Amino acid sequence: MNNTNNHDERFAKMTFATVYPLYLAKVEKKDRTKEELNQVIEWLTGYDEKKQQELIEENVTFEKFFQNATLNPHAHLITGVICGYRVEEIENTLTQQVRYLDKLVDELAKGRKMEKILRFA
Repeated sequence: MNNTNNHDERFAKMTFATVYPLYLAKVEKKDRTKEELNQVIEWLTGYDEKKQQELIEENVTFEKFFQNATLNPHAHLITGVICGYRVEEIENTLTQQVRYLDKLVDELAKGRKMEKILRFA
């Protein structure tokens, strides 16, 4: 279990500014756009493009990033495996939220339609 705690702590200390360019590179490599990435992030967190940029400039940690986010009420509909973990079974709230974001970015990069990614219910 200690390994899981270290994993959770690592996510808490990771900054959005560090991960965002990696997300962007991943989706652009698959012919998706920065606007689509920002739309996915806004859907999950409520942060519009301007706020996302402010958070990047402030170098906020994922802990603070998700602490101040308004998580989409349909986020629980994000299911599946990411990095060997089933997102719906992750017990640590912050780690689950980060993995939700990872999963959405993966779906975007894989060419999934926005209506499916954004889980319009």
